[in-house]
Amino acid sequence: MSSYKRTFRRSTKKAVSAMLVTAMCLGGAGAVFAEETPAANTAQTAAASLLFSDVKDGFWAEKHIYKLAAEGIVLGDAGKFRPGDSVTQQEAITMAIRFMNLESKLGDGSGAPAEMKVSNYFKPYLQLAVEQKLIDKAEEVKATGAKESWGEKKASREWIAKLLVRSLGRDTEAKSATGTSTGFTDQSNISAEARGYVNVAVQLNLTKGVAGNKFDPKGKVTRAELATFFSRGSEYVTPGYANVYEGIVTELTDNKLTLYADGKLKSFTLDNRSVYFTKDSETKVSKKDLKPYTKVLAVDKVGAAAYIEVRDPKQQLEQTEGTLLRVLSGNKLLMLVNNDSVTFTYDNTTSFLDQNGNKINPENLTNDSTVVVQRETFTAEKKPVIVQVKSAIVNKSGSGTIDSVSLKDKTIQIKDTSGNVETFKYDDGSVMLYQNQLLNNAGEIQTGASVKYTVENSVVTRLEITQGMERTVKGTLLSVEGTKLLSYTNASGIAEIKSLADKPAIVISGIAEPTLNDLIADVNGGDKVELTINADDQITKIVVTGRQSEMLTGATIINYDPKIKALTVMDAAEKPYVFVIDAKTKYDYNSKEPSLAGLESLLEKGRKINIKHIGSRAISVQVMYKYEGTFVTANTNTKKVTILQADGKSIDIPYQGVEPTIELYGKTKPTLGDIKSGEPVAAVLSGNQDALQTLAVKKSVQFEIQSVNTSNSRIRVVADGISDDLYVDQAKLLGENGAAIRVADLQQGQTVNVEFTGRTVTSLQVIKLTLGKITNIDGSTLTIKSFTGTQESYPLADGVKVIRGTAVSKGASGLATSDHVEVSKDTDGSLMVKVLTSLERKVSRYDANSKELIVLRAGLTDSNYRFFVTPETYIHQGDTTISVQSLKENDKIVLYFNGDKLVEVEKQ
Repeated sequence: MSSYKRTFRRSTKKAVSAMLVTAMCLGGAGAVFAEETPAANTAQTAAASLLFSDVKDGFWAEKHIYKLAAEGIVLGDAGKFRPGDSVTQQEAITMAIRFMNLESKLGDGSGAPAEMKVSNYFKPYLQLAVEQKLIDKAEEVKATGAKESWGEKKASREWIAKLLVRSLGRDTEAKSATGTSTGFTDQSNISAEARGYVNVAVQLNLTKGVAGNKFDPKGKVTRAELATFFSRGSEYVTPGYANVYEGIVTELTDNKLTLYADGKLKSFTLDNRSVYFTKDSETKVSKKDLKPYTKVLAVDKVGAAAYIEVRDPKQQLEQTEGTLLRVLSGNKLLMLVNNDSVTFTYDNTTSFLDQNGNKINPENLTNDSTVVVQRETFTAEKKPVIVQVKSAIVNKSGSGTIDSVSLKDKTIQIKDTSGNVETFKYDDGSVMLYQNQLLNNAGEIQTGASVKYTVENSVVTRLEITQGMERTVKGTLLSVEGTKLLSYTNASGIAEIKSLADKPAIVISGIAEPTLNDLIADVNGGDKVELTINADDQITKIVVTGRQSEMLTGATIINYDPKIKALTVMDAAEKPYVFVIDAKTKYDYNSKEPSLAGLESLLEKGRKINIKHIGSRAISVQVMYKYEGTFVTANTNTKKVTILQADGKSIDIPYQGVEPTIELYGKTKPTLGDIKSGEPVAAVLSGNQDALQTLAVKKSVQFEIQSVNTSNSRIRVVADGISDDLYVDQAKLLGENGAAIRVADLQQGQTVNVEFTGRTVTSLQVIKLTLGKITNIDGSTLTIKSFTGTQESYPLADGVKVIRGTAVSKGASGLATSDHVEVSKDTDGSLMVKVLTSLERKVSRYDANSKELIVLRAGLTDSNYRFFVTPETYIHQGDTTISVQSLKENDKIVLYFNGDKLVEVEKQ
């Protein structure tokens, strides 16, 4: 088992050794020095100052700062870390020496190059850095001005890349990569001698570019950035720090952690100063994410684990399943495994569990039980650590509460009066009762219900619910009697009748506010429903899960009798049908306010209609006033328009006059020539159904809502800078998740996909917009980190449209991981990615009165320097959200725009 052993010995033989840099040895000119304390006190101080007051929870670099501080590579300055301060070259080489665990090789500094000016404290580090070839003397002298102090010079990004790669022993690799393109747009600004080092640093994922796919080689490096670089670099070296251990968790309690590392056990105290991370996480996790027998790295501070990192969450265990023959003396189990007798020796640390995970004693094991033995794999002994009963014969009676029910596994979990949870099978012979009535199935049993139960041969034979509970049942609606009673056939086909609670909740897909009148109850084919029944045996909720009505299209009326509401029709094969219209029948004809009287006036012999029905009951009657399909052609000589219907049949519809009325959204005076073959259309017929009156083209357009007028169901929208007023009173309105909504649910600023038939809005759906930065593109999936900090993935299988400025392209090849984007769905449901435009500037000030962020102009003619900030504007540094007021003069920022709207400000 590997472990890190890292030693930190600060030399006491130098004149400057009485000075301990408490500013992490990354500090600027104002670094604070303090008298060196005895070793024990020094360690205690380091542990106590591990939490820096200026490194807040969730700070983008907190993991790396915590790790290096625990290891002793960086220290605090009066309880602060100052993560945003720039790093000098002398501070950077000091950190590199510590990172490499080379402080024991420090000399007195007399060999430090005189041409490279550093303060006395840093001379030993400079001398060793030159000796270890972390820096090249000639190269450094050449790059330093005559009056410039080499040590006080701010470290640039490309200079740090060289130092970092050399500290990892990758100098040869970097030199061979000099001729390889870095891929950054500002590659020409990267020094020739640094290019290979930048390539290696990026390949090892130690550093990345900045906004706009740039590397910014001359940019300054902050404390937080340098800590992150070296922390990531530790994945590629083993310096041998004495207080860092990597091993397997063998013991874990509220205040103790024990690791098996290098063949020995090492214990640590866990307290409120301990912080927890995982190898792949950038922010803290909780102690509950720490599991026994997983691989963990722990940094020791005076016996306490200051930093804990889960390196591999997979438990280092192997399991063997067999039949227990008997428990032997001497802590031995005799088992039958694959027809062979096998003996396992356990000790007092081995855990014994029943099939429900409850602790038991070895003597509670019963012969012939199926047992799983889990053994550790990190020692030669492979000691059993968990012995769990998988199955055993159980015969018992008792009482308790329902913990869970699994219809898939046909199991019931019951928590008994002592708090233990047991899992039992049930079968078709199990008797389940509630209020002396048989339940249809176990799915009606609710979690938390009190029960009495009997188990025979590990199967529940009888279960009785002893107190009132809410339950759900599935069935088919038979009838709804006013607002009082509802009858249905249950899953077993037995008819039942229940009382309705006052104002039961009703859910029907596609209907925003359904009522009891919207339910279809019928002996032959009523709605499939899921009913919620309360403890008083009343129905409180009705969810329609399916409808089984049939559709007869293109039927011809033979006769209608208004007295008995009987409608006789025949289909295309001249087969007759008789349907009855009742109070629940829906009417549809060319009217915004259809009524029974209006429908009856149109039910003339020979008229074409569509009927949705259950048996002979008419659920809806639509007088055919239009044909829908795709436009094929228009013959101006015969004056006929040909439409291909959904069933694959084409129909020729005659028209009168020069041409029918054409409706096409976005076109002022459309003609037949404006309709392309294959476009979806609706052909509206004349009153007597013998001629084409209006040809309406179906079209989808994406808008942004500017305002909502609920009183007349009108919204004002804008697209491509053009505003329009739309009436949505007849439209189907859907939210982001596809559920029905009301006009009052629409809000200013929402993006919506609107479907038109001509100029009429037929449907509207709110579109989810996700703003964030692309973190990965692997050919099949696009992953972004949103402004909320969540990772969201989108499949690319159905294609993607990319909008970058005025250019529109197909496919994800034009996207880069540095792009900041808005992801949404296009009008056809495909993925649409809009790349945000960016602008690099320095802050001037924030005007709180006008709510504008003012930046320094790029030049005297630059008039684009004031930007309106909304509450939705995402302002951040790394992963940390900051306020606009925290931005200071001359802060370097990148502004991102969606159109002309400022949506993101990133502080560099």
